Amino acid sequence: MTPGTDPDATDNAPENTLPAEPEQLQPEVVGVRTGMFGVRGSGDTSGYGGLVRPVLMPGGTQRPYGGWFDELADSLEAATSSQGLDTAIEKVVVHRGEITLFVRRDHLLAVAQLLRDEASLRFEFCSGVSGVHYPDDTGRELHAVYHLLSMTHNRRIRLEVTCPDADPHIPSIVPVYPTNDWHERETFDFFGIVFDGHPSLTRIQMPDDWPGHPQRKDYPLGGIPVEYKGATIPPPDTRRSYS
Repeated sequence: MTPGTDPDATDNAPENTLPAEPEQLQPEVVGVRTGMFGVRGSGDTSGYGGLVRPVLMPGGTQRPYGGWFDELADSLEAATSSQGLDTAIEKVVVHRGEITLFVRRDHLLAVAQLLRDEASLRFEFCSGVSGVHYPDDTGRELHAVYHLLSMTHNRRIRLEVTCPDADPHIPSIVPVYPTNDWHERETFDFFGIVFDGHPSLTRIQMPDDWPGHPQRKDYPLGGIPVEYKGATIPPPDTRRSYS
């Protein structure tokens, strides 16, 4: 044995550690970004206005996933099948040592309940939900991303749910994870996702009469001039473009 090594180190390693990446399907193109920051309509002041690149999302992952991810998938598959939710999971993505379950929005609340209550799963804690906006991902423009922790099994997973701009509704999971209350309000405030069944879905940071949702990619850059040591810096939407 090498001096200083712990024979039980492998047994004590975090469960989220995986030996290698499993086989990935082709990445999904969800848009095209021009310039450094994808600026639209007000000019690109970064100097990279001619840069064009696709916006890629990892494709679904084929089994075996590796590590404890297969055990998780088996347990969830058995739980959803017993509840008649065989189509609840749209796809599974294992990327950079993390696992994301894409859940169909109609089944989100039921899947969250199973993830929390099933003894083999026991994801007792949801640390929040974040919004993402992909304007060119037709029919799936808005994404809600949830991070779950199992304190029982020392595991972390991610749930992702999509909805279209034309129907931005996703079920609230506050009945299952009450800690999500303010997080859903913030995601509604900034992205316009409506969480059906939320006890009080109102803005949490922007004024009640604020127009639009400021973290969406189609929200215009704007502002007021800022005076700094005698010089005036114009707002973003009036700065000149370098392209």
